[in-house]
Amino acid sequence: MAAPMKDLTEATLAQMNAREPRELTGSQILWETLVHQGVDVVFGYPGGAIMPAYDALPEYPIHHVLVRHEQGAAHMADGYARASGKVGVCIATSGPGATNLVTGIATAMMDSIPMVAITGQVPSSVIGSDAFQETDITGVTLPITKHTLMASRPEEIMQALKEAFYIANSGRPGPVLVDITKDAQQKKCLFAYDPAPVRLPGYRPGLHPLPREIERALEMIGQAERPIIFAGHGVMRANATGLLLEFVKRTGIPVASTLLGLGGFPATHPKNLGMMGMHGEAWVNRAIQESDLIIAIGMRFDDRVTGNLKTYAQHAKKIHIELDPAEINKNVKVDLALLGDAREILGLLVPHARQSKIDPWIQHIDTLKGESSVLEIQHMPDNGQLFAAHVIFDLWKITQGKALVVTDVGQHQMWEAQYYKHDYPRRLLTSGGLGTMGFALPAAIGAKFACPKEEVWVVAGDGGFQMTAAELSTIAQENIKINIAIINNGYLGMVRQWQEFFYNKRYVATPIKSPDFVKLAEAHDLVGLRATTRKEAGIAIEQARTNERTVVVDFRVEQEDSVYPMVPAGADLDAMIRRPAWQGTHNPIYETGEDE
Repeated sequence: MAAPMKDLTEATLAQMNAREPRELTGSQILWETLVHQGVDVVFGYPGGAIMPAYDALPEYPIHHVLVRHEQGAAHMADGYARASGKVGVCIATSGPGATNLVTGIATAMMDSIPMVAITGQVPSSVIGSDAFQETDITGVTLPITKHTLMASRPEEIMQALKEAFYIANSGRPGPVLVDITKDAQQKKCLFAYDPAPVRLPGYRPGLHPLPREIERALEMIGQAERPIIFAGHGVMRANATGLLLEFVKRTGIPVASTLLGLGGFPATHPKNLGMMGMHGEAWVNRAIQESDLIIAIGMRFDDRVTGNLKTYAQHAKKIHIELDPAEINKNVKVDLALLGDAREILGLLVPHARQSKIDPWIQHIDTLKGESSVLEIQHMPDNGQLFAAHVIFDLWKITQGKALVVTDVGQHQMWEAQYYKHDYPRRLLTSGGLGTMGFALPAAIGAKFACPKEEVWVVAGDGGFQMTAAELSTIAQENIKINIAIINNGYLGMVRQWQEFFYNKRYVATPIKSPDFVKLAEAHDLVGLRATTRKEAGIAIEQARTNERTVVVDFRVEQEDSVYPMVPAGADLDAMIRRPAWQGTHNPIYETGEDE
């Protein structure tokens, strides 16, 4: 069966390259267009309204990954896009198949991830009649996509898909949904792929700053005495890491990062301050409040970064380098907006940037570092208890900071951001804006397909992991290698932490019972390990790395540990809850062990 399939694929490719009009079904047009867009893998789940497309798939050199839930397909496409920088593709049937994509689409939208979601739709003749598995998915997803399109004739499919890829990956990236009726997939028409670029009247994503705006920015930078650069996700999306390094080299300005910006500027660089915001480093937040100039690159000043807007960086002028005009002055009023691609704008600034006279400012920031969470945890007691910080820090040391880490959402997400130092872009994938539990496992599968030679680690909590644990079956079926670290504290940890701080320790609906994760892994013909001490944790990490199969490690960590520092929601950015002094088995002072 394999040999005829290969012959058929080669024949199809030869016809595709001939550019002669041929009579094809809409389903064939779908796959041919995807091939021309450079797609070689899609993540999906078949069903009635998309079945004609699946029937045509074996003719084309596209690998289909069968997920166990359509939400997993969307997260896989998302993870593929984050790791590769290309457009990720997911596919589902109509009705529940399409609506199951919604959470993953919203996740991609909030984090500006280029993704194309393709859904089957009931035949055009019965649309609006409440037909079996009919849902207006273009209407449902309109608020959580960059654009939606619908094709009800085979002649419309190629153009709809070309527009979808163009829109998804131009300007500020985002997800685009293409809904294709079943009859459009089944009917035939004459087809020849049109390689002409997409032109959409009224859609002009290519913005550029004016020369006088660049001059004004350079003036503001030269006059500043206490400047800080904010590195957001846009630095990586624009592939601007190298230019940012050069800009910092020329100016000496320190860099703070958003959660999604981690890795956009090397963590071990002497000018890297660390993460800002709700669970950012204490000295970073204090420095922001004392700064006189903020240069924000590819970030959106969301509430987890700013805290109380009324008291946020009141003495700082603000330069906002941003691709999306809608983000300018949306949350924080700025003094100068440089609209356009971060790489282009840094390229304009770098040749004229000069060393700023900010030595006293750098020295002052160094004095603030004495208050950091990193310094507070330098001598974590190794007394038999296993803390999440142990696991994350040892994972960083053992992998030498080179792993591609995909985190879920919760306490472990913040511990990873604090204790795993990311020196390379696209090496931390996480749901930032939407905060989607269950993201990590399927997103890591997508990332592995994008980067098959990379060492991929999932870092997930026991709660979020269970939301998409069925995708272990996808890993087994695809026979791919991923390492999975479950930070198992028996709680929905971040919610429990808020209950501890703000709800008088009333732990309502946060204790969670989990299956035996070791047995669960073994049930999927994967490898399961367990660690309850720091010594066991290090051994388990090493064993996971050397095993050829996917390994699930159940790290049984201290149950009531919390993430520090923490800025309460709506509080001033420098009004942080700090780690209390040693109190026995809970809330100890601990450190990363950087001096070990």
